[in-house]
Amino acid sequence: MSKDRPAVGRLREAAAPFEPTVRADWPATVVAWQRRHGRHALPWQATRDPYRVWLSEVMLQQTQVKTVLAYYGRFLQRFPDVQALAAAPLDEVLAAWAGLGYYRRARLLHAGAQAVVAEHGGCFPATAAGLQALPGIGRSTAAAIAAFCFGERAAILDGNVKRVLARAFGLGEPLQGAAAERRLWARAEALLPDAAEDMPAYTQGLMDLGATVCTPRSPACVLCPLADRCVARAEGRPEAYPLRGPRLQRGRREHHWLWLVAPDGAVWMQQRPAAGVWAGLWTLPLIEGEMGLQQQIEALAAGLGLDLQVELQPTLQHALTHFDWVLHPRRLLLPARPAALPEGLLPGRWQPPSAWAGLALPAPLKKLLGA
Repeated sequence: MSKDRPAVGRLREAAAPFEPTVRADWPATVVAWQRRHGRHALPWQATRDPYRVWLSEVMLQQTQVKTVLAYYGRFLQRFPDVQALAAAPLDEVLAAWAGLGYYRRARLLHAGAQAVVAEHGGCFPATAAGLQALPGIGRSTAAAIAAFCFGERAAILDGNVKRVLARAFGLGEPLQGAAAERRLWARAEALLPDAAEDMPAYTQGLMDLGATVCTPRSPACVLCPLADRCVARAEGRPEAYPLRGPRLQRGRREHHWLWLVAPDGAVWMQQRPAAGVWAGLWTLPLIEGEMGLQQQIEALAAGLGLDLQVELQPTLQHALTHFDWVLHPRRLLLPARPAALPEGLLPGRWQPPSAWAGLALPAPLKKLLGA
């Protein structure tokens, strides 16, 4: 084994219960650092409205702050409170979310809003346990809302906080494991400040440390208020933590995108099923294989009584969580716009350019259409 790489045994030993002195000043150190050096200008920090805090927490899941900043205000303009979100059709919610990705979040956000209105009279539960009972709100999100809005002593454990704790205490196992998850939750709960009024600053402080100092690459250990008690820094290899489990093999999919365009610019689109990739979004018909594409074009030409000419378009590469999607747009310009396509062929509807802004379109389709 390389001398400069910590042995698993050493890592596991470092992850043993921390000294009482660590607990004594950890919360106060984080709170003091956040109040002096943490982030204070993010739009969701100036509120204790659980709806707005919840929205920010959901948007920030697997999405960078700079991306969320472009969506947060627009979403609130369209759905200013939980009642407005609950009353809106899901299609409108998905349209407002379009481009942010991970659309399951939007569907669960909508379902959660409806539950708040129907089951709680439009008022959010004031405890982490009550919040976690709502659709789509997990343990860490519920704790964040409870801490920020109601001062509850509830521990969070998002990706940034996991990294801070794993490095500080030298957690010697991949975070994907259930045992590591339990260990981290126990640490997070044991480190909570005693005073409820410190909870917002403490919770934000841990998030800020992970986002701005204890970053995945090139952590700024010299700026970290916890550096003097950090196992990872003492070992000289902070980037070795958290330990990574086996890398998942990315998949690959390939489809042709049949892009039917009418003279007035309307495009033939299909709405995806309620489950699966791009669930509920509007997209061009997806067709597998050259043979399938050719058969579909021939059937359309015969059904419409037209000689259809296909225009090749540049291939699009779209990266999703677990696979890469290769999309080959094939454009067909129709001389006239039929009310519908021949029965049995490509169910869907014409969507004129004036309607595109109100549709939930996946990012590559918005790019393709210039919508």
